[in-house]
Amino acid sequence: MRGILFFFFSSVLSYPRGFLIWDEKDTNTDLYARKGRLGAVRKQVKRENENGRFCDELLAIVERLRAPDGCPWDREQTLESLRTCIVEEAYELTEAITEKNRTKIKEEAGDLLLQIVFLSSITAEQGDFNIADVSQTICDKLIRRHPHVFGDAPAADSDDVLRNWECIKLEERRESNEDLSVLAGIPSGLPPLLKAHRMQGKAAHVGFDWPAGDVSPLFAKLDEEINELREAVTQGDSDLVEDELGDLLFMAVNLARHLKVNPDAALSRACVKFSSRFRTLEQTAAARRLSLNKCSLNELNELWEHAKSHGGSLQ
Repeated sequence: MRGILFFFFSSVLSYPRGFLIWDEKDTNTDLYARKGRLGAVRKQVKRENENGRFCDELLAIVERLRAPDGCPWDREQTLESLRTCIVEEAYELTEAITEKNRTKIKEEAGDLLLQIVFLSSITAEQGDFNIADVSQTICDKLIRRHPHVFGDAPAADSDDVLRNWECIKLEERRESNEDLSVLAGIPSGLPPLLKAHRMQGKAAHVGFDWPAGDVSPLFAKLDEEINELREAVTQGDSDLVEDELGDLLFMAVNLARHLKVNPDAALSRACVKFSSRFRTLEQTAAARRLSLNKCSLNELNELWEHAKSHGGSLQ
């Protein structure tokens, strides 16, 4: 397996420039022509959406808060201090989405948007990019990476779109003398579950994946990883146990991906379900005047089964 992986990643580093689904010799669809067409497409999009400048009021409020006579707390913030805020707001937004609370989603989306405007305001004060530059950068990227919409490149389905996207990114990195690995660009700070899903997905875009349509080999591999974990536990080697448990979790993510289930969302759902059931268990124990830390294992199990059958589940 290590030999296969070495061959695969060595091949990736020497990607042929003609790997894209479209023909790079066609000047209407290659990377350089697409760049030249950005201006024309940009004008077309602007004509179709003339709603004025983006977030004028929000930007004005942030600039007022950052002014010399503005808010002391807001004036003290830096790019570094915003990191925690950005992560927290992103998690609060995902929680609102999980709860399917549209009012809360709208509020949390605004809070996350504020962080981007705030960040851009700080960099603008330092003579660097502003919110218009941020907006223009993502607009250019979307146009450049959707040649099937803004150009003539073929894309029969979502898989084609994703393969094209990754290949365009590779061309961009090659032009900028950046890391050419398929796995380049995955943030090192991503939560491991999300990182595993992202890595596997990127590798799959270039064909390094289990065959689609049949998950039985994945279940077999999962069973194999479980057996290897059992053996490591029997040996009493804690490092080996951690290694094998990691392999098992990584394979579980792979299975989730092939089942078209987001593993992070699935685990979040399980956490919500456990929380609901455990809270019901606590309420039942309190109603029976039972102390959980004095209950036997059988009593706790009975309380748990009661919670499962009386509404302590994900709605």
